[in-house]
Amino acid sequence: MRKMIVLALCAAFPLAISVAYAQTATQAPPPAVAPSTKAPAQSAAPHITTINIVDLNELPDATKTQVNDAIAQRSDDDVKKLRSSIDKSPEVTSALKEKGLTSEAVVIASLDSKGLLTLVTKKPS
Repeated sequence: MRKMIVLALCAAFPLAISVAYAQTATQAPPPAVAPSTKAPAQSAAPHITTINIVDLNELPDATKTQVNDAIAQRSDDDVKKLRSSIDKSPEVTSALKEKGLTSEAVVIASLDSKGLLTLVTKKPS
């Protein structure tokens, strides 16, 4: 289920990844993988190798519009699942903590096939 959410979010804003490369990346070791109980037809999600944290207001206007559209289309349950997944990952939680943020600040996430996790955050107003 987490993979489906992440893949859906990946499709929602492909331009954010190019912007994220301009940001300072936090290197994180790949997480340990537990034996999978899923059907063999599903491929495993890529390991997180790099975590980029980008504030929504730092994105170009076109990308910001795409992100806002993706945010408007998701459900509250999707947000809870995303934040729960973030809270379960010590590497991601640590990267957010270094920026003075928590999973509550994350509005959308993207994980590419090379292990680049991009978290778009919005500081509480």
